[in-house]
Amino acid sequence: MIKRPANIDNYVIEWRRHFHKNPELSFGEFQTSRAVAAELKKLGMAVKTRVGGTGVVGLLRGGRKGRTLALRADMDALPVKEENKTSYISKNPGVMHACGHDGHMAMLLGAAKMLSSQRNQIRGQVKFLFQPGEETPPGGALGMIRDGAMEGPKVDAVFALHLDSSLPTGKVGLCRGPMMAASDNFEITIAGKGGHAARPHDCLDPVTAAAQIIMGLQTIVSRKVDPVHPAVVTVGKIRAGSKHNIIPQEAILIGTARTIDPYSTKMMPLWIRQLAEGIARANGLKARVGYERGYPVLFNDPDMVDFCEKAIASRYGKKAPVRITQPMMGGEDMAYFLQKVPGAFLRLGSRQGRETAFPWHHPKFSIDEKSLSLGAGILTEIALNFLSQ
Repeated sequence: MIKRPANIDNYVIEWRRHFHKNPELSFGEFQTSRAVAAELKKLGMAVKTRVGGTGVVGLLRGGRKGRTLALRADMDALPVKEENKTSYISKNPGVMHACGHDGHMAMLLGAAKMLSSQRNQIRGQVKFLFQPGEETPPGGALGMIRDGAMEGPKVDAVFALHLDSSLPTGKVGLCRGPMMAASDNFEITIAGKGGHAARPHDCLDPVTAAAQIIMGLQTIVSRKVDPVHPAVVTVGKIRAGSKHNIIPQEAILIGTARTIDPYSTKMMPLWIRQLAEGIARANGLKARVGYERGYPVLFNDPDMVDFCEKAIASRYGKKAPVRITQPMMGGEDMAYFLQKVPGAFLRLGSRQGRETAFPWHHPKFSIDEKSLSLGAGILTEIALNFLSQ
């Protein structure tokens, strides 16, 4: 049974607002990690810093021997200029917690506070993983794993929450199996022959070839990927030209490919390369394709999802957990932790009215702060239930 500190609501809100006012970009979370480490030490934990860069690991040892559970939160902010008007708006121009990581850290500290207050009754250990760099591949999870975050003691399971404005406050989204896509990046450079815009016949125009490639890339999803499997190929950035009357020497396309099934993930670089090079060649140009692997598919262990659903329903009611039947095409490096041990990544509803309905990465992204103490309680409930088994 959770022992809920009387001031936990204010505790998590104050920490969330502190983090929100002081956002830091990926792998530059120096002040954030110092604040987290100091608070974990205050709660009586063994603390390791500089784990995978700016990562922090807190270890809470229970009063009895048992298994080890890890709870994870990401720490980095985004290069977004905030448009909210609150007393705790970002103090760092052009940097904002627009994906809820401020709330993730606050909830994990809340869980740390609740669990540390009853450590003598805990059977086993809880590791608190505060991870840098989730927003910037290759991400911070791999670095933390390499630096031993999942060892000493060895972690048996790992769980995390992500605030979600598509769900109302009080709901928790759970998905069995693949929950988030493999997230890769590509860059296509089309080399042509520049010249005057009025004499295209004397040139090899990379812009028209780029337009054909952009449209052609969509046929990968419609004609290469099995229709029962979701996939996305998006060109998000185009660089070409300097003036309206000049045909440039080259055009550059930068985009992302998202896949769920292993075959499409494996084949996507080849499909993009074949298409881009083929279209360029048909226009008398050359294309060079660079492909960067990003985060793998995030896979939730079905048994762990069922365990979480039962734990949440028993504490917060049967209507609190909501099954998510389709994976999302976003990427998450929580996937690396879940490759090491079984666990689950859950979505916590944070929408209450129009002001908290903006999507992730929006300059007006905000949350219903009532969701924070609920999230801390859910993490605590999951930890206590897992370690008691």
